[in-house]
Amino acid sequence: MRGEGVPEGLAGRDLLDFGDPPRVDPKPPSERRVSIGSTAGLIHRGDRSFGLGSADDRVIDRDDERDLLMTHPSTNFDRSGSAQDHEVVLPLQRLREAADDGLIGA
Repeated sequence: MRGEGVPEGLAGRDLLDFGDPPRVDPKPPSERRVSIGSTAGLIHRGDRSFGLGSADDRVIDRDDERDLLMTHPSTNFDRSGSAQDHEVVLPLQRLREAADDGLIGA
């Protein structure tokens, strides 16, 4: 029987049986560290900017007091929200509050 939306060439193929996946009991959020990935090209003022086609990364240190700058190279990328408040692309203050309240570990 062919499932709805399954291309005809795939409908008759046998699927691999991986068995039951191992169960992992996760730590509660209060013991977890939060990490955020962004494509906004954020850097601390004075750090090396991202260029067109960059595939590297930067670490934003939550304790670094330097300004955050968005270096996304596209002229079509709207920077107006982050120029007013970088929390819209990297909510460091909200994460600090969550850690202080014990909702997340770090």
